[in-house]
Formats: sequence, C-alpha cells, structure tokens
Amino acid sequence: MINAGIVGLGWWGKVLVGSVQGKSDTIQFSHGATRTRAKAEDYAVEQGFELVETYEELLAIDELDAVVLATPHSKHREQIEAPAAAGKHVFVEKPITLTMADAEAAIAACRDAGVVCAVGFNRRFHPAVAEAKKLVADGTLDPLMHVEGTMCAPNGMFLAPDAWRADKNETPVGGLTPMGVHVIDAYINLFGEVNEVYCQSFRRAVPNDTDDTSSILFRFKNGMSGYMGNMLATAPSFRVQAYGLGGSFEIRNPDLSSFEFVPNGDGPITGATGENKTVTRDFSGFDMVNAELKAFAAACSGGDQYPVPDADVIHGIAVLEAIVKSAETGTPQKVA
Repeated sequence: MINAGIVGLGWWGKVLVGSVQGKSDTIQFSHGATRTRAKAEDYAVEQGFELVETYEELLAIDELDAVVLATPHSKHREQIEAPAAAGKHVFVEKPITLTMADAEAAIAACRDAGVVCAVGFNRRFHPAVAEAKKLVADGTLDPLMHVEGTMCAPNGMFLAPDAWRADKNETPVGGLTPMGVHVIDAYINLFGEVNEVYCQSFRRAVPNDTDDTSSILFRFKNGMSGYMGNMLATAPSFRVQAYGLGGSFEIRNPDLSSFEFVPNGDGPITGATGENKTVTRDFSGFDMVNAELKAFAAACSGGDQYPVPDADVIHGIAVLEAIVKSAETGTPQKVA
C-alpha cells in the first residue's frame, strides 16, 4: 500500500482523495497539507488522514511514500524537486509547469532521484480513448486529415477575483490550463507532435480578469490539421472528433462515456439515408481519477511504468507555451 500525502485541498484535491480513499488496496492518503488548514480539518477527519502545518513537515514524514500535488501551476517545479530530493514519488496535476524549461528540470529531478513523476492526464486512461487509439494505430482512418475538440465548463463565472485560478499568470488563455491541456494531451497521445499553433482568446462574460473564450488551430507534424475550443462560461462538455479517409470517430460527454465510429462510404451521398454502419460504445461509469492514481501506485511499487511518457509531457508544455505566445502576439507560432 502506497501512503500518499495530498497537497492542496481545494475542490480538485478533494476529488483526488475521494477517488481512492477506502476504495483501493494499492494507495491511500495518510497525510495532507493545505494553504488554509481550517477549511480542510473536517474533511481530513471524515477521510481519515492527518493534516500537518506545512509542506516541509509533510516531506519529513518517514512513512510517506509519495505526494500528490493539487496546487497552483507556478509552484509545481519547486514542489516536485523537494520530494524528489527526499526520495518520495510525485503525482502532479496538469499542467506539470507553465514553461518547457521548468518541466524538463522537474522531470530530471525525479529521474535523477529514481522516483516516479506522474502527471494527471486522466483522460489517457479512459476506454473511449483506448478505442480511438486502436483505430489510429491500425490505420483504419488513414490518411488522417483533421481533428477537432472542445472542453467547456461554467467555472469561470464562479471564481472569486482573488482566486489563483482567476490570475492570468497562473491560468493564461482562459480554459487552457484547467481544460485545454487535456485535449492537447489526447491529440499528442493519438496523433503525435504538433508543429504550429494559432490562438485567439478573450473575455466575454466572466466577472473576473480571465479569458472565457479561446480557440486554437493546430498543424501536426504528420500533416493533419486540428482545432480546439475552450469556454469557461458555458455548460460542461467534452468532445474530440477525428476524420480520415477511412472514417471518423467521436468521443463525447463530460465523462467521455459516448464513443462512435463511422466508416466512410464507398460512393457519393445521394440524399437518401442509406445503411447505417455506425459503431457505438457506452462507457458510462468509468472512474478516470481512480484509474490514474492506481497506475501511479503501481509505478511507485515497481510495476508498470506510468503510461504518460515524459517526452509527451514536455512536448505538451512546449505546445502550451506556443499557444500563450500566439494569443499574446496574434500570430501563428511554431512549437519548440
């Protein structure tokens, strides 16, 4: 059993704890630390873990095997390097950092210390994504032409002005860091590296200084094109749809529960409906957060490697940096 310490007990930190506490025989939260302890004391008692005053105190606990970080992005590098130096494994919420240089340094610190560095791209673990990856890998869609995705939530309407998620230095380009990076990681996982991006991002409705409407165009190194939209003032949604000469697939719904594959026909459309050869799958009920933390525990225990490669994590941050620069300059940007 991996004994983990949760760092950051806002709403998402509590989701992480609740996904495995009392439900897993491979990982449990034994300790925690958070910025405002008084707000988390009742929750810690309810979940059966001990709160400590500081991160430093948490890292000094001998029986602690790992830390799980649900903290502001700009703090991640130092918060990863510290447990690595203490010989503890690290699970960090996405994005790992806000710059490629910091991502490379944080990952190197864990590699040099011989500890796991796992990034919380929970959509990678979803069976709908696995279905899509099979179609791409076996060439069913070839040649690939285009992918488009959206990920939206109303959370921007409810952020306090002094919340860290309302700070453009922490969350540039609106929904990019809380949501868009999940779609970008899906693109990298399925289609490989991105060559160029173009972004427009602005505020339409949220009552704080965050962007709430962002759209990005992509050109991939394999030649295909792509699009992504993020809104922070609309109903929750998730969608990734890819097109190729062999057909298209679509993953839909906030929980990714709907998967659909439509093969291309063998002739032009005629106005008639024709035979429906659509393949649909329902993946309702799959717990992505539980799956990623179980995979983290397995990697910490010497089992299978955590299935988000370091190279993909670093490339994802290079894409993020290019998107931010494009939004600032209004010009297309090559990805480093």
